[in-house]
Amino acid sequence: MDRAEILNVPVDPFTMVGTVAYLENFLQRKEQALVVTANAEIIMAAGKQPDYLQLIRSAQLVTPDGAGAVWAGRHLGYKIPERVAGYDLFHRLLDKAAEKHIKVFFFGGKPGVAEQAAQAAVKLYPGLEVAGCRNGYFKETDEPGIIEEINNSGAEILFAALGAPKQEFWLHRHRGVLKANILMGIGGSFDVLSGNSKRAPLWMQKAALEWLYRLCCQPRRFGRIMGTLPPFVIKVLLSRKKQ
Repeated sequence: MDRAEILNVPVDPFTMVGTVAYLENFLQRKEQALVVTANAEIIMAAGKQPDYLQLIRSAQLVTPDGAGAVWAGRHLGYKIPERVAGYDLFHRLLDKAAEKHIKVFFFGGKPGVAEQAAQAAVKLYPGLEVAGCRNGYFKETDEPGIIEEINNSGAEILFAALGAPKQEFWLHRHRGVLKANILMGIGGSFDVLSGNSKRAPLWMQKAALEWLYRLCCQPRRFGRIMGTLPPFVIKVLLSRKKQ
């Protein structure tokens, strides 16, 4: 399917089911795919960082993560069937991994969080094989050892919870030596899965109000959210006018 273009950022207009099937093809063919979950914040960051934009444009899959990305794509005339949130895709892939006996690796988060998330994942998805866990605190000199640990684990899916854009840059920089087939940045998903933080209630997710929930839980994010969402909406509206 043709990619949508939201402020020069490509977005793949797949459903969640289509997204999982698309990634399953990479696993079956033993090929590698870099996955980027593009929300409004990531799209805006890409507009300010040419190297980040270039990285995203080189990814095999860019999902519309967030109501803002879905709205923007539709407003610009593209058929975006639904939101494919990174956290939800994370769970779908864990489910698929348990079903197909695919090894996964949890990389990132504070010390102990990846292990907590892995324990929760195994309870949710019986049969899931977590090949390894590693926290997200490291120096550049530690990276060869981390890569060796991931590769030696036999993991076919690598979930990196380092926060955007660090996780995408890390995966992109090392994708030539990483052996995993699916490389996916998942932000704070380990914190949510482990129970260390909460996701917005389902009704708020459906009403596209997750940003408001995060703002209520973390008022310090006010400047960050307000510095992203209104400019994003304005840029999309202006982009539509130019079309």
